[in-house]
Amino acid sequence: MRWRPSCVLLLSALLCGGCASLVSWNPDAYTVKRGDTLYAIAWQHGLDPQKLAQWNQLGSGNLIHPGQEIRLKPPDGWSAPTAPRSTTSSKRVGSASGSGQAPRQPPAAPVKAPADWVWPTDGRLSSRFGKGDLGGKGIDISGRAGQPVRAASGGEVVYSGSGLIGYGQLIIIKHNNAFLSAYGYNRKLFVTEGDRVTEGQEIAQMGTGPGKSPSVHFEIRLNGKPVDPLRYLPAR
Repeated sequence: MRWRPSCVLLLSALLCGGCASLVSWNPDAYTVKRGDTLYAIAWQHGLDPQKLAQWNQLGSGNLIHPGQEIRLKPPDGWSAPTAPRSTTSSKRVGSASGSGQAPRQPPAAPVKAPADWVWPTDGRLSSRFGKGDLGGKGIDISGRAGQPVRAASGGEVVYSGSGLIGYGQLIIIKHNNAFLSAYGYNRKLFVTEGDRVTEGQEIAQMGTGPGKSPSVHFEIRLNGKPVDPLRYLPAR
């Protein structure tokens, strides 16, 4: 079959356009959309929000805007900040060594989990960690539509909305610099980003999950990584 010059040009343009779109796609970065928060972006990609803010020099991470590109991997040569030492201690160590070099900083102490957790809702444990929907990243608790969903521990609401695919109406609570919890499949949300909540406070109403049955999807993440909530919730 003989190709006409016009067909060859059209095919070349289509191929080049496809190549351009592939080249512009960057798996190591994310472009902020309206409604995104740094915590939601970190949650979606299984990353530690603190490190994500540090990699992108975002400070607290509250000031991001649509169209901004967020790197999802550390820059070359990046190392985690270490815990500062007191001035008095640094001087004492420096004078004792006589080397004139700054003392080595100790690694930051690990952040402990909140002391007390409560179950986020009443009902039957219908799916365990490692199984079920959303990649088995949490547990599912069955109940009745509209029943209370409670904060499993006190903290700050860092996300409240429906922008994360698969979670429905979702709430994420920051308990400290290491621990987050999330509550998905809600019918109605009672808190917004920035609210402070206490342990056991009603934050939402139970909705329906992918199986169209009333349930809540509950996750706990440590430094951005999912952990089994049953390790922290009281036995029942």
